[in-house]
Amino acid sequence: MELAYYSDYAVRLVNTEEPARNKDSLTSVEAVRELFGAASQMARRANDADVTRLRSVRARLRAVFAAADSGDHTQAVDLLNSLLLEFPVSPQISGHDHLDETGSPRWHMHLADHPSNATAGYAAIAAMGLAFHLTEFGADRLGLCQASPCRNAYLDTSTNRSRRYCSDRCATRANVAAYRARKRLETERSADTGRTADSSQDSSTPTER
Repeated sequence: MELAYYSDYAVRLVNTEEPARNKDSLTSVEAVRELFGAASQMARRANDADVTRLRSVRARLRAVFAAADSGDHTQAVDLLNSLLLEFPVSPQISGHDHLDETGSPRWHMHLADHPSNATAGYAAIAAMGLAFHLTEFGADRLGLCQASPCRNAYLDTSTNRSRRYCSDRCATRANVAAYRARKRLETERSADTGRTADSSQDSSTPTER
């Protein structure tokens, strides 16, 4: 499994909460296990305590995205480094389930999942994956959706670093809202122009003697 894959762990965890909508889907052990995926050994270790622990990690990861999104890349790196120090990873070379045309393993880096608890395992993978993405592509590739009130986290993989929304749905909603705002402004300006013209015409009328 390539390290780039692991950056999505951070996005998935952050997006279990929508603060502006007062929504939180990380409310049970089952929700924790869904984050890992059914095949993960760490998922089977999850218990009630991991709900609270992962929520704490989630807040710290959101802070990384928020700092990067605001342009404070040094702060984003500092916050991410603190997670890396607290939740170290155990990298290993693996070749399972990846064979080339000759039947030989395709060797790749894999993050071993044998931590003390489920949260430590998930946090280590999420932080390392995000760190890899940041150092490989840049801190400006970490963002929060600009379609209010969404603010979901995303990783910008566009060729021109132009992504501003977490999904096509949010992009469409934001574009529609911007279009309607422009139309309202045009209507208001047109009405103001009409009132100004009427006022100017009244003031230019000769006074009767």
